[in-house]
Amino acid sequence: MKQELKKNRIPTPVKLLAGMLAAVTFSTVFAHHPIQGKFDPDADVQFSGIVTRVDWRSPHVHVFMNVREGNSMVNWAVELENPYILINNGWHEDSLQPGDAVSVAGMRARNGSRQVWGEQVSLTDTGRPVYTVNDTSPAKPLSPRPVPRWSEDNHPVLGAVPGGADGIWGYPTSKALVEDGVNVGMNEYGLLDNVADAAKVAPMQDWALARYIHRQERDLRDDPMYLDCKPPGGPRQYQSDLGLQLIEDKQNQRIFVLLGSGNRNYRIIHMDGRDPVGLVGGDDDNPLFYGRSVGRWEGDTLVVDTEGFNEGFWFTNGGLPHTDRLSMVEKFTRTDFDTLHYEVTIDDPGAYTRPWTVSWDLSWVGGAELPFSLCQHNRQ
Repeated sequence: MKQELKKNRIPTPVKLLAGMLAAVTFSTVFAHHPIQGKFDPDADVQFSGIVTRVDWRSPHVHVFMNVREGNSMVNWAVELENPYILINNGWHEDSLQPGDAVSVAGMRARNGSRQVWGEQVSLTDTGRPVYTVNDTSPAKPLSPRPVPRWSEDNHPVLGAVPGGADGIWGYPTSKALVEDGVNVGMNEYGLLDNVADAAKVAPMQDWALARYIHRQERDLRDDPMYLDCKPPGGPRQYQSDLGLQLIEDKQNQRIFVLLGSGNRNYRIIHMDGRDPVGLVGGDDDNPLFYGRSVGRWEGDTLVVDTEGFNEGFWFTNGGLPHTDRLSMVEKFTRTDFDTLHYEVTIDDPGAYTRPWTVSWDLSWVGGAELPFSLCQHNRQ
């Protein structure tokens, strides 16, 4: 049973609802940044009140509600998933209305303000869950569909088939970097089940391991994507539930990577054989957080060499460190119509003792559009 509050205790008059809420299944968390950065997993709280407003906006939906504390009413903000994820689970803006009585269980904000991550929201009268999330990848055909190809060069189409339905790549099978062949327990944000496993994750130099452990021990609350809206550069752009699109601009010999997460960010992969050049301070060929990328086809695999990163972002969920000496070799292979295999080799002699490789798959979500995600400081 959840306790009233382990930290930053709410005044006693806020009624607990443990008996009723224990029977309701907690929703799975899918936020695209570590919620532990803002909310304290050890500060569990449960209360009931009346909805005053539903703020249905990216990056996260908020439900505001009046809660009685003693002889007065105070307003709480309940933070929930991105509208895109909630819509995919069958919810919509007016699933809750002002005046509805609801019960909430979740984690309170670290700063002690009246904000809570809504792990569970239910109607007080009936106990019916509202805005729950159970996000699973779309079922794939029993017989794999063939890889679509361009007529002019027979290369695989990396995104939507021209003239066909649009779609996105999503549901990554891995959401944090762990060297292939290594098995360690972590959650979807890359937070280790046991920080003693940190040295197994990747071949880190001593200073990098110490920094990684520090970030882990602070529950990833120093994530610059959360604190300062820094983009999800490096492999992190392929680790979000909000998906991505690959748009091939063959006329101009480039590929756009459009992201559903971050701040409407995008990246360009140049296919014209140029040298990886660009100004250290950033220009069209070096967008700082995504590096300078040059791609080529090797059979049915797109191979992309990228360098020129800065150090002002986390290049993966979980907070593995990197330096400006980071370079990557990425491989994109559409193994069938509905599967994109992604492989990346990390080479950063400033942080790691040797190059190392990670791989995972993404699923095609036909007919889906990228969510309109706009980052807001401490609210993304």
